[in-house]
Amino acid sequence: MKKIGILFGQENSFPQAFVDRINQKAEKNISAEFVRIDKMMQGEPLGYSVIVDRISQDVPFYRASLKNAAITGTAVINNPFWWSADEKFFNNALAVKLGVPVPKTVLLPSKDHPSSTSDRSFRNLAFPLNWDAIFDYVGFPAYMKPFDGGGWRDVYKISDKDDLWEKFAETKQLVMLLQEEIIFDDYFRCYCIGGKHVRIMQYEPRNPHHLRYEHGKAPASKKMLDTITKYVLQLNQYLGYDFNTVEFAVRDGIPYAIDFCNPAPDAEVTSVGQDNFEWVVETAASYAIQRAKAQKDDRDNLTWGEFVKTGAAGKPLIAAAAKTAKADVSAGKVDHAIKEEAKPKKKPAAPKKAVKK
Repeated sequence: MKKIGILFGQENSFPQAFVDRINQKAEKNISAEFVRIDKMMQGEPLGYSVIVDRISQDVPFYRASLKNAAITGTAVINNPFWWSADEKFFNNALAVKLGVPVPKTVLLPSKDHPSSTSDRSFRNLAFPLNWDAIFDYVGFPAYMKPFDGGGWRDVYKISDKDDLWEKFAETKQLVMLLQEEIIFDDYFRCYCIGGKHVRIMQYEPRNPHHLRYEHGKAPASKKMLDTITKYVLQLNQYLGYDFNTVEFAVRDGIPYAIDFCNPAPDAEVTSVGQDNFEWVVETAASYAIQRAKAQKDDRDNLTWGEFVKTGAAGKPLIAAAAKTAKADVSAGKVDHAIKEEAKPKKKPAAPKKAVKK
């Protein structure tokens, strides 16, 4: 019997619905339950073929436990090794290389020295920074937020440089991003599961939390939805996320990826509404069953993004795009340039051997 487990914290509706949906499907030799950990021994399996992680970003013990489970063969959703290394500034840099529009963003060193460091630890860092160039690039108003944070913690709206100095002083040892404000006409929040299943939801982040999916706007055009779908797939396939949300702010007809590092996204029925809840429960359950069927004991059953497998190894990004394009060309999801790149190149003719006279 292959067991699928879900590891979660304070959320209520999604974990129970996820477990119930898998068990209702009654797939042969597959069952689901809440993960239970009563001991954690090095190199010993937990007994789960698949674990869906909804909480380890807040509980270091769980993150370490999931890594141990992964090396014993558990397919962990999402990959705990990649999630541990991920951060928002890298994600933005990746989006730039993929051609996905993102707000202009710079990385700022922490206002206070990290513990156990001194002035001598920063002899490679210019002081002061070239603030004028930074301000000219980003502009005002802007937002300042942790480069690896989430949940709207420690986020500041910055009106001008004097406002920046005052609020920057409050950030202490946090490494921050300074990011262009996108004043948007429309906004979308998109689930992506399994790197291929996309649910686009019009959204109004300026509403109270329980009313954000009641946007009151006209439906988006097919062209806009197709563009957003393309960007969602690109980002998630390259980042290697199995379960994530991507948020877009639309300005002058251009969707800017605002936040696309949400590997434990809100899926409570009271937040997302019944229709969206039903989609995410059904899609997540079906995907977890698929991963359980493919899982092999004592092997690496994690997924890794195309960029992680190729770009990080020194190959250009287009090499990964060409590889993924092969599966998408028949579905018409890849633009002409990528199709051309995906075509096999003709091998040069072998030199003729010299003939002895």
